[in-house]
Amino acid sequence: MNAHIFQHVPFEDIGCMVYWLKMSGARVTYTRFFKNETLPRLTGLDLIIVMGGPMSANDESVLPWLHAEKKFIRKAIESGVAVLGICLGAQLIASSLGARVYQNPQKEIGWFPIETTPHVGDAFCFPEKYTVFHWHGETFDLPSNAVRLARSKVCENQAFQVGQNVIGLQFHLEATPETVGALLDNCGSELVPGLYIQTEPELRNADAAVYANINRLMDEVLSYLTMNNIMRLSKKALES
Repeated sequence: MNAHIFQHVPFEDIGCMVYWLKMSGARVTYTRFFKNETLPRLTGLDLIIVMGGPMSANDESVLPWLHAEKKFIRKAIESGVAVLGICLGAQLIASSLGARVYQNPQKEIGWFPIETTPHVGDAFCFPEKYTVFHWHGETFDLPSNAVRLARSKVCENQAFQVGQNVIGLQFHLEATPETVGALLDNCGSELVPGLYIQTEPELRNADAAVYANINRLMDEVLSYLTMNNIMRLSKKALES
């Protein structure tokens, strides 16, 4: 399996996903936009993971590479490649599919619950209620034909799926103590008083079991996406 990572800032890396990718025998490559690296060839890619970042999906005037990135994401989706977006990554997927990205009424920074939303079919199912790690101020409308997978009290669109090959997550299941620490070191100024903004000690002192739970769920999301992609490619091969 060939997996490619879109990384927007050096302090938001793939966290626990490194272990799943290693166990899956994946060949992992990167486009690090903060180093002005070029986009890859789409041919041969099986999985694209679009990471987070403090910029907005609407910042094309100051970050022109966002336009090329969104164009690439849309082409990958249309080609049937498995695409996972996390936080900014989910917003970029939504924007690439024509949906609006805008400020959420409340910032969410900290450990807060999400709840699954009813849906039909074989879309990914989150647990009914689950505490996850958030760090976002923007949200998005659902793209056309998307299925909402989860919501929270202050953010209606926490997770969505398009077809069988695309999932966008507003929250961070990949989080580890190291990635949370990196966010605090680089974006700690965002911890202003707010209803859904926790303090630095609250963010740093999460129990190991909480990390284990979200990381296990991240593994399930990755397995779901890639298994569906393998099945789709096998069906296509049989039909040709």
